Amino acid sequence: MDTQVIVVGAGPVGLMLAGELRLGGADVVVVERLATPTTESRASTLHARTMEVFDQRDLLADLGDPPNDRTGHFAGLALDLGALPTRYPGQWKVAQTRVEELLTDWAAGLGADIRRGHELVGMTVKDDRVRVRVAGPAGRVELDGAYLVGCDGEDSTVRRLAGIEFPGVGATRELLRADVAGIDVPNRRFERRPNGLAIAARRPDGVTRVMVASFDRPAEQRTAEPSFDELCAAWERVTGEDISDGVPLWVNAFGNASRLAERYRDGRVLLAGDAAHQQMPVGGQAINLGIQDAVNLGWKLAAEVCGHAPDGLLDTYHDERHATGRRVLRSIEVQAQLLLGAAELEPVRAVLGELLTCPAVRDLLSGTITGLDVRYERGGHPLVGTRMPHVDLATRSGTSSTTALLRPGRGVLVDLSGDPVRRAWLRDRTAAWVPRVSLVPAVSASSAEPIDELDTVLLRPDGYVAWASCRAEDPRPAIQRWFGCGSNAIVSS
Repeated sequence: MDTQVIVVGAGPVGLMLAGELRLGGADVVVVERLATPTTESRASTLHARTMEVFDQRDLLADLGDPPNDRTGHFAGLALDLGALPTRYPGQWKVAQTRVEELLTDWAAGLGADIRRGHELVGMTVKDDRVRVRVAGPAGRVELDGAYLVGCDGEDSTVRRLAGIEFPGVGATRELLRADVAGIDVPNRRFERRPNGLAIAARRPDGVTRVMVASFDRPAEQRTAEPSFDELCAAWERVTGEDISDGVPLWVNAFGNASRLAERYRDGRVLLAGDAAHQQMPVGGQAINLGIQDAVNLGWKLAAEVCGHAPDGLLDTYHDERHATGRRVLRSIEVQAQLLLGAAELEPVRAVLGELLTCPAVRDLLSGTITGLDVRYERGGHPLVGTRMPHVDLATRSGTSSTTALLRPGRGVLVDLSGDPVRRAWLRDRTAAWVPRVSLVPAVSASSAEPIDELDTVLLRPDGYVAWASCRAEDPRPAIQRWFGCGSNAIVSS
């Protein structure tokens, strides 16, 4: 077998997945059709949960100091994101090209084999492997992997070849979008005008991102990207402004289609990112949803191919992320209707604008948009199934935090009891899972409401709480559930 996992697509999702797989000890080959990275930054927004994920993997220092906007939107209506329970409230403006550059260096540095100029043209699924046929610079080659993951966008070749259905609705409305140099137009934040919707945002480098939709024009069945002349005509029709003297860096079109793969896993074939869900790219949720797919999948698939995953672990990827994708798509569908609908929706928008000032409504919608409200399961302690908030900790080796403990990409059992007897008991009973699960005795370095009164908490590699208890209970059943059997592990006392 050539590798353990073959990932198709070297966009942000495929690269994030490649790095996660390497952290989990899996060999991975990434094949990408494009010979060189794209220069088009269609996505430009990172939300709070993605920033937390990047912090968990120690990537933020390399990301630099991106601009932050504490005001987001829901259907173009201002939404305060400044009160979010995170160290990264608001929206962070990072070009997709920068994200891909960052993740390429990270994944390659961990040992991922990234092959550009290689296009998937066929595949055969066998009982013990997936064989793919790839057209590369030296001609066609075959690769065998234990699993294949499609991170190759909404027109996914992997999804098509696997025969995975992609139900939903096609586009009825269309937006034209471009990055244009040399124009001077007012910044517009989802400005609904009589003839359509106009958006403009000028960057520090002088390039302006423009988007425009005409209310009276349905989506077209396109076989190529729109011309700059077409975009200029639509912009003038909606705003009355002439931008034809500008220089387009790129132009594209997108619609309000909404589709969700019938299943994210079909045996040895899996989907992540836009290959699994198609949504109108409003508010930057697509790239964030996809990156979080990858972080959920990576450690589980690595455990599977490395031979220590418990039964059913890989199936939880579909269970958890399909439900999350469905919820996000429902929210985006509502936003698309409110953004692109005709004038009769204005009273609805006015009422919603008032509701967004209510903390309960604001928190509900901002949680969905930013990914902070994701909860994978309920049971036991209220933290179970939620993301672990950042908490500063004092450990035997010095200062740390719940975020820093996750950087190796392994499970973490945090002993907060402060009891040497409890610590020794946990060390002896959980030694069979080292190094898949690290035991870390710690105490909160300050008042930390999320972990107050907790005795022990078990963190998954993706930063979600697998188990927590306020009493000196045995964590081994939970460890075995998520991390499989340890070497000579005995769960009963």
